[in-house]
Amino acid sequence: MSPRNGRRTGAHRAHSLARQLKTKRRRRDLDEIHGDLKPENAARLLRQEPDPDMPGCAQFYCLHCARYFVDLTSMKEHFRSKVHKKRLKQLREAPYTQEEAERAAGMGSYIPPKKVEVQTQPFDEVVAMEASS
Repeated sequence: MSPRNGRRTGAHRAHSLARQLKTKRRRRDLDEIHGDLKPENAARLLRQEPDPDMPGCAQFYCLHCARYFVDLTSMKEHFRSKVHKKRLKQLREAPYTQEEAERAAGMGSYIPPKKVEVQTQPFDEVVAMEASS
């Protein structure tokens, strides 16, 4: 016989399972990726030493999506995909700063966020990675 209030028992497990899967597939935030796009960090990420635990030994990395790929063809395919183009569009807006938070709280006048020019990483670096492997 079911309880009078109509509440299902065990319904709380499904919510926590969804939360676990969401955190398992979590990607880097946009402000972290903006930090990775700085030239000194980008060079370090694009020229990683081979790591056998990572896909493609960590030689094929997309800076904008923070993803590793198995080979060059899958990486080029990713560059043409809808997911990558959507991420480029998200990265065009400048990252949220403390000054902007203070202006939103009423400590200054509103200034619309600036646009940042973001392009897919150049293929000459990708070709150089392919030649080295």
